[in-house]
Amino acid sequence: MHLRKREKPFGIEKPVPAKGELIIIEDRCKGCGFCVEYCPNAVLKISESFNSKGYHPPEVVDEDDCRYCGFCQLVCPDFAIFTVEKESEVVEG
Repeated sequence: MHLRKREKPFGIEKPVPAKGELIIIEDRCKGCGFCVEYCPNAVLKISESFNSKGYHPPEVVDEDDCRYCGFCQLVCPDFAIFTVEKESEVVEG
């Protein structure tokens, strides 16, 4: 049996997971918990501290688990959370 060299799909390396920053504007948050409930990677939890309105905003548990999918910003009714993706290098080979 002849083994051939492993081919790369579309001639490029596998994409690297996105890197970025998760930003929470605590004073906009009303503590609904949608971002915590629907995060696919359980990156957020409700904090023990209060914001200026008296609500418990979310806090990041482990940002390394975040894939910056932006789902939290889609479900937030107050636009209190969003992600900023950093540019990544594409390696061609």
